Amino acid sequence: MNHEELESINNVSTVIQFVLIGFSDLPNLQGFLFAVFSVVYIIILIGNFLIIIIISTDQALQKPMYFFLANFSSLEICYVSVTVPRILFNIGTQNRSISLMSCATQLCFFLVFGTTECLLLAVMSYDRYVAICNPLHYPLVMNPTKCTQLAAVSWLGGIPVQIGQTCQIFSMNFCNSYKINHFFCDIPPILTLACGNTSVHELSVYVVVMVVAAFPFILVLTSYSKIIATILRLPTAKGRGKAFSTCSSHLLVVLLFYGSATVTYLRPKSMHSPGTDKLLSLFYTIVTPMFNPLIYSLRNKEVIAALRKLILKK
Repeated sequence: MNHEELESINNVSTVIQFVLIGFSDLPNLQGFLFAVFSVVYIIILIGNFLIIIIISTDQALQKPMYFFLANFSSLEICYVSVTVPRILFNIGTQNRSISLMSCATQLCFFLVFGTTECLLLAVMSYDRYVAICNPLHYPLVMNPTKCTQLAAVSWLGGIPVQIGQTCQIFSMNFCNSYKINHFFCDIPPILTLACGNTSVHELSVYVVVMVVAAFPFILVLTSYSKIIATILRLPTAKGRGKAFSTCSSHLLVVLLFYGSATVTYLRPKSMHSPGTDKLLSLFYTIVTPMFNPLIYSLRNKEVIAALRKLILKK
């Protein structure tokens, strides 16, 4: 056995922790970045908690659409809490090391909540489809039991798949480096550290993405194609405007989330670059959750009315 082989085996056996490079290439902006991420995290928490409180306390919002919106806001809080606190810790302490187990745990939760978001967006589009295309059957189809079941499937559906995906990713040997050129443990930067041929692992990522992301996205597109066709057949412009306003917010969130996430995970490994991956990841992990409360509240008269009532009551 030659020196290079011994060194390779030694590298594989000693990779028990990684280093998240994050934004360390911007040393003069560390304080500014810490402030920005802190403010963004607070905005996300306050905005989504406010939506949950409004929907929970206002009797006028006890409808399936707002039940799913409250679930979505709860999900956004969980989703950003997987990544942002770690970013703040790394910037604040300048300690960027993360153990193999912590990295795997972060990736697993991130993938599970990402899958939940894909499924929940599909469920919300189905809710809008039934409300607009079959309004007479809406109370019967979207009854409380059905809504609870759909929400439970969204939250739990991705757990076995993503646990398996995480185990597969971390069953690889890492010998190229221990430095993850990203601000959290994500699949593309981790794959670049693996030894040997990773084509099988890349293929498994594509298959999982197609199942948990592309399939729900097709359901969303199918729902909205039928919704738009129904809206265009409405006799009055006022009716068309009201129907479209209930869907446009959700459609905007879908496009923001899927647009950046799809480009990240469906590009070949050879086309990945650390700078592009970080920028795209910022969109679907932080920017979109920050704008979601604004998109849903500012474009929804019922939410604004409930917020006014809550403020006046306080």
